[in-house]
Amino acid sequence: MLANYRRLFAVPHVLSLLVWSLTARFHTPGLMIAVTFLVVDWTGSYSLAGLVAGAFTLGMALVGPLRGRMADKGGTDRLTLVCGAVFTVGLLALTVLPGSLWWVSIPLALGTGLFGTPANQIVRALWPRLTRGPERQAIYAAEATTQELLFVFSPILTAGVVAFAGPRWALAMLAVLSLAGTLGFALALRRAGVTGPAPLEVASGPVPAGPRRSLLRDPALLVLFAMCMLMVSGIMGVDLVIVAWANELDAPYLVMVLASVWALGSLVGGAIAGGLRGRPRLVRRSLASAAGVAVLLPFVPPWAELPTPLWVTPLLFLSGLAIAPTLAATMGRLGDLAPAARRAEAFGWMSTALGVGGAIAGPLAGGLIDLMGIAGGVLGATVLVTVAALLSPFVPETPAEAEETVIGPVERVDDRP
Repeated sequence: MLANYRRLFAVPHVLSLLVWSLTARFHTPGLMIAVTFLVVDWTGSYSLAGLVAGAFTLGMALVGPLRGRMADKGGTDRLTLVCGAVFTVGLLALTVLPGSLWWVSIPLALGTGLFGTPANQIVRALWPRLTRGPERQAIYAAEATTQELLFVFSPILTAGVVAFAGPRWALAMLAVLSLAGTLGFALALRRAGVTGPAPLEVASGPVPAGPRRSLLRDPALLVLFAMCMLMVSGIMGVDLVIVAWANELDAPYLVMVLASVWALGSLVGGAIAGGLRGRPRLVRRSLASAAGVAVLLPFVPPWAELPTPLWVTPLLFLSGLAIAPTLAATMGRLGDLAPAARRAEAFGWMSTALGVGGAIAGPLAGGLIDLMGIAGGVLGATVLVTVAALLSPFVPETPAEAEETVIGPVERVDDRP
């Protein structure tokens, strides 16, 4: 199983680009925690805190395709540095904003979000240029898997700084980490020599003449973006269910326990998936993700009254197993379907779809929890992930993905899910 990873990390610059792109994104999961605590300190309102946090998300979602087009034209190191510098200044400005001027935080958050790091879409667009065959699937799986580490450690570190020093210092810490990750990623791009546009020889076909056609007019990509939006909305719905369940029991520590177990399942599943040979089956993985969420339904209140939510941890681990593999297969399919000269733009649209999905998850899950209890939130998440899975058969395979994996000159390797 480790053969794919050994070959992958033997490719020059892959490990450096992966590590620094993750470092540049480390602040993202913790940002909402620090912002929420800060705005609640100012206003005493979680609704206003959600508004400010949503402004960050909206800003990041709005500019994904535009920054992707800029990255496709080259100069990704300069783009990364400019975004990182402005984003850091925006966060630091928020840390010194007086509480009496809390309303300024809304446009400030929106403007700062517009300059959120483009590291995710840049690096995902680079993998098809640097890897092939099983190595390509392994790198998408490795990224989806290691990204789960951010959702484990970033909230823990941020919450710790909030507890011991306050939310302003937590935001300042995230600003410094973001800037450090940005500088490291820009240098990694320069060392790898991949700051320019994709070479014509690796393009997936000739660039058509005439007006630039929107990627949203491609039915396959449109279905894939819709699938991503629904999938992440369902996944974030489960995160919100975990928070609500812990709050109902007045046991905040349960959030980290349950969320960590779920993330651990995703880590294990992604690590295994990245080591398998053969092309990934997007439909099977999507259905497994839907089944993993649905299996939680009979074990949550008010449909079941367990002595403690900790009894659900084995199911949460199993539920998480399919998440990273599904995300990896989705990113790999997008990397194959998107025109090589517009891959960063395609991943920008994916970032927008993920942002919209995250924006939908909050009010939808909250409303269902208010209406039906914890089970309502899980039911809504199940429906969303299931609809995403039902869309997966309509995402076509590509010649690059369907090609057989060859070990040596003639040996064929069987497909695996």
